[in-house]
Amino acid sequence: MITLNSITKKVGTRLLFEDVTVTFNQGCRYGLTGPNGSGKSTLLKIVMGIEEPTSGSVSLPRKVGFLNQNIEDFANEKVINTIIMGNKRLWDTLIERDHLYEEEMTDEGGMRLAELEEIVAEEEGYTAESDAEMLLEGMGLPKEMWHEKMHAVPVDIQFRVMLCQALFGDPPALILDEPTNHLDLESITWLENFLHQYSGTLIVVSHDRHFLNTVTTDIADIDYETIILYPGNYDEMVVAKTSVRERAEHENKAKEKKVAQLREFVSKFGAGTRASQVQSRLREIDRLQPTDLKKSNIQRPYIRFYPPEKPSGQMVFRIDDIYKSYDGPEVISGFSFDIVRGDKIAIIGNNGRGKTTLLKMLAGVLEQDRGRIDVGHQVTVGYFSQNHGDLVDKSSKTTIFDWLKSRREGVYDQDIRSILGKMLFGGDDAFKQLSHLSGGETARLIIGGLMLCNYSVLILDEPNNHLDLEAVSALGWALQDYKGTVIFASHDRDLINHGSKKIIAFEESGIAHFDGSFEEYYSART
Repeated sequence: MITLNSITKKVGTRLLFEDVTVTFNQGCRYGLTGPNGSGKSTLLKIVMGIEEPTSGSVSLPRKVGFLNQNIEDFANEKVINTIIMGNKRLWDTLIERDHLYEEEMTDEGGMRLAELEEIVAEEEGYTAESDAEMLLEGMGLPKEMWHEKMHAVPVDIQFRVMLCQALFGDPPALILDEPTNHLDLESITWLENFLHQYSGTLIVVSHDRHFLNTVTTDIADIDYETIILYPGNYDEMVVAKTSVRERAEHENKAKEKKVAQLREFVSKFGAGTRASQVQSRLREIDRLQPTDLKKSNIQRPYIRFYPPEKPSGQMVFRIDDIYKSYDGPEVISGFSFDIVRGDKIAIIGNNGRGKTTLLKMLAGVLEQDRGRIDVGHQVTVGYFSQNHGDLVDKSSKTTIFDWLKSRREGVYDQDIRSILGKMLFGGDDAFKQLSHLSGGETARLIIGGLMLCNYSVLILDEPNNHLDLEAVSALGWALQDYKGTVIFASHDRDLINHGSKKIIAFEESGIAHFDGSFEEYYSART
């Protein structure tokens, strides 16, 4: 059980939440929601004692699993040891025990060793390595990596190791901030099953709507400068929250109408002989004053992609027997496929199998080793790179207004302002420098650039990364409505379901293609 006692947090002059008292109960799985900048990660840091609240206190169980974002702190540790470090008491005990065994044994040392062995037993340390191996296997890490140093394995693998660290030791409370980042679909499914069996208190932040709907029993929503608990999953919370707000707004309108009628009576008879009735109306006016509704912090960008006036030819890409390798085994081997105008294709598969490689070759930023990719007539390509730095120089002092203006020759300033407004950059935000953008702001800016240029083909590599739930939903609807051609890679099943009608799957046996939705593909596979 985790309890927040009168927690208030201010950042500068901005109030994130005020006097929040809430209990997260054992056996419940809470999704912590709210748009980017609402204070989700800040709240998790307050719970873990990493950051101090402005006022208030937090009550925690003795052991809490936490998804550590500071990967660099473990660069020189073995993968399997990094996981065991998730239980600090056990790890410190093992280090001290091994140190004592290396020294000459004394009576005092022998007594201390006995105490340490008791702690190891209490913390189930004798099965620690096998327990860590089970987590690594569930996350799909090959055995040859288990005893490698962290810096020697790919970055996405390091993130999976940190997730295993948080899960290690069956902690009575578990706090996960964006646990599905860097996970492929198989790993996400494994994590969902693991969390369903977890019996402690879970608080999770995720921008993956499908994951939240699958895992959570309750939602803790940060809005109106407080935290409101809703029973049920994310979709159920949205329905309940919307209906509560609409009811309150309707009641306010009814009160305002009634008050206007009462004021008319008072104005008409205030100086006459009906003084008692006037006083009664005045008391009624005081009673009916509308409730002061705080403004919601939820904002949804308006995303719409329009193809050029002259559409591309019917054949967009003809992929003919292409190969690609990176100083080793071939990532793509003998792949052929035709992409036609209007296709909506999701590229799925485990990390490292070549999804990004294929998208880069289609976007023309990477050459295949062999084979041909023929581009159709009047095809114009808009590309969203998984690495935002490929498109936006975060060290630059260029403003977002000037960056957008450079995307399209001869564009009018009012068109730039319109795109910025739709992507939630209002007022002076237009003069914000690229170097000052968050991950979510950078992603929205790149999407704004795609909206501005009216491409006939969109190639998107993990476009949902760093976007909040509202923005991902808006992107899904935009892809669904787009009349051009879309090829995108994502692990977000909700986005895949909304944005695609065909699947290219990087499977263990090779690259397969499926004419149908992701759900149909998944059902056919299982």
